[in-house]
Amino acid sequence: MADKIPKDTEQKIQQLQMLEQNMQQLLGQRQQYGAQLLEMDSALTELKDAKESYKIIGNIMIKKTKDELDKDLKSKKEMVELRIRSLEKQEKQLKDKASSLQADVMSALQAKSK
Repeated sequence: MADKIPKDTEQKIQQLQMLEQNMQQLLGQRQQYGAQLLEMDSALTELKDAKESYKIIGNIMIKKTKDELDKDLKSKKEMVELRIRSLEKQEKQLKDKASSLQADVMSALQAKSK
């Protein structure tokens, strides 16, 4: 009959699984924001050479000045970059916590096997 894993170790394993799920969600969000950032960079590049510029609001397209659109896109880009940095910080914190938990679990399992 195999020895049973201590309850606190089981809880740490469950926490590790939850941390992994959270990291996957953060990664997905970061990828979405990364895609938005690429779109904004592309739009800003195209806007430099455009003679006329338009902004889509809902189902309609409204003519805007290049300066207005440039300012709007740069503002949105800053927000997305800030959000990406925030997600990266959260991801690092989760990784650090996961590493610590993993070390605890491994040492508990090794101590149990002795």
